[in-house]
Amino acid sequence: MGSKILVADDDSLVRLAIQKILHLFDHEVVAVESGRQVLEQVSDDFDVIVLDINMPDMDGFETLEQLNEQSIDIPVLFLTGVGSMDYAVKAIHLGAYDFLTKPIADIELFHVKVKQAVEKRQFLLQEKAYKKQLEVEVEAKTRELEEKNQLLERYSNHLEDATVQIMSSLQAAMEEKDGYTAGHTVRVTELAMLLGQSAGLCAEDMLVLRRASQFHDIGKLVIDLSCIRKPGNLTPEEWALIKKHPSIGASIIEPLSFMDREQAIIRHHHERLDGTGYPDGIGADEIDTLTRIITIVDSYDAMTSRRNYRKNLSVPEAIGELRSCAGTQFDPELVEIFAGVVLSARSLYKQ
Repeated sequence: MGSKILVADDDSLVRLAIQKILHLFDHEVVAVESGRQVLEQVSDDFDVIVLDINMPDMDGFETLEQLNEQSIDIPVLFLTGVGSMDYAVKAIHLGAYDFLTKPIADIELFHVKVKQAVEKRQFLLQEKAYKKQLEVEVEAKTRELEEKNQLLERYSNHLEDATVQIMSSLQAAMEEKDGYTAGHTVRVTELAMLLGQSAGLCAEDMLVLRRASQFHDIGKLVIDLSCIRKPGNLTPEEWALIKKHPSIGASIIEPLSFMDREQAIIRHHHERLDGTGYPDGIGADEIDTLTRIITIVDSYDAMTSRRNYRKNLSVPEAIGELRSCAGTQFDPELVEIFAGVVLSARSLYKQ
């Protein structure tokens, strides 16, 4: 069986002649007498539309414009009388596939043009099906990639959490060996969270602050700090050894790409606003808010914790010390926020 063709001509004799010719070549034909009937009958079942130009009510040009507006991608062959080549040119400009002259004198040429139009329709359908299949495949691949990305993200998060947990456990074990430092990291982290929240940090900064607090002293894992348990003052050599822990801690964190910001904070948590801190001696403009927070809470916990060579300070005394060093060592604004935090959280006092 041939293709299905929609023929429109207001001349019944022309319609009948075209139907007979197309039937000779085994095409199925639906014949109508106006452009409006074309719009009523047209569907994806048709392979070609043979359309007369001069029809009452709605001519061939108006009909083709309506088909274009409806995105009907069926090739249109225009029927035109002898001497109406201008019409044919206009039809081509509107998107007609080709044109035929009437009366039809060369049946074979007529059929060739119809056959070519049918082949064009098949190509359009195949192209449409290919694009549709491509869209389906792209959508499926996109979903697959999204699922893989989600798995990778979950796996990455799991690795990050596992790494943080292992390192936290190692640091906690180190601190527990010394009664003077036991619990220091936990207290610093809790205090940093309270200060960060009171300072209005965003969620991302709070996460960075938590991790930096948890590992700010991780450099002490590889340093022999037995000297801090001895009574009396440290020697210059012992003090130089202790001052290495921020840079060593940053080196330990360096391979963990997800902790780039934490690495910088760990390295600089003993820097001062006046530039006399260590290890790099950077000043106020180079010390970010998160580092300033840890500097305050780390110093506060050290002052309020008992040491073998000195008595711990009370909360008011420690706050007074922070205030006296505000502007040179500590950020004044953060010191005042922190003072409000600890004075309203008496459960954190160490008397």
